Amino acid sequence: MIARMKILCVIPSRIRSTRLPRKPLLPIQGKPMVQWTYENAARCKWLTGLIVATDDMEIADIIKGIGGKVAMTDPHLPTGSERVAAVAEDFPEMDVIINLQGDEPFIKPSMLEALVAPYLAGDTPEMTTLASPLDMTHSYHEPGAVKVITDLKQNAIYFSRAPIPYFRTETTAPVYHHMGLYAFRRDFLMTYKSLPQTPLEIAESLEQLRVIENGYKIRVCLTKEKTLEINTPEEYERAQKFVYSV
Repeated sequence: MIARMKILCVIPSRIRSTRLPRKPLLPIQGKPMVQWTYENAARCKWLTGLIVATDDMEIADIIKGIGGKVAMTDPHLPTGSERVAAVAEDFPEMDVIINLQGDEPFIKPSMLEALVAPYLAGDTPEMTTLASPLDMTHSYHEPGAVKVITDLKQNAIYFSRAPIPYFRTETTAPVYHHMGLYAFRRDFLMTYKSLPQTPLEIAESLEQLRVIENGYKIRVCLTKEKTLEINTPEEYERAQKFVYSV
């Protein structure tokens, strides 16, 4: 295992949200959502650095108030990964850059470790992401649950909000619930940010499809652990009673 790998975790956090206005600032059990995300990420022992990328001073003030680091980014950047890339430009010494979305308040250190496990083991995929077993009964047909299917080497074939694959016969095939965490080799992240948005990315509103459409690979790392992403008012209400355990 490579203990000296330098890993920077960037949390892109913006104030604008259509379904949950001012989402990063919403209180969860007495703390703003973005503070939960930052503090839980900080528990991961493999991180060399941790920084919030935002275009909003209210978010910046919360993070600075708990002794955290902030980078102010261009509000016109279209995706979280592009905000992450803008920050990564100032850290050429880093080997791996994590994109941890600010609406993952209950992220566990073990999940971040699973995300970067290939790099820690000496492998050098262009990009990794995290997925867990999909609840086929409740989530397979739910557009809010992003599905991912992989090849036999655990590289992503496709991500979709639609139910994939289509089961024409009564059989089983692995389909996973994608979590919005990514890790990039820093040099590939610099390539990614130069790629224009692609048709499937725009159609599904899933930025990771840009990677696949351009012929690059995303390694899907698996976890059995569950967390609660906050995308809807219903999930926000559930978060008020969510019991977090490391």
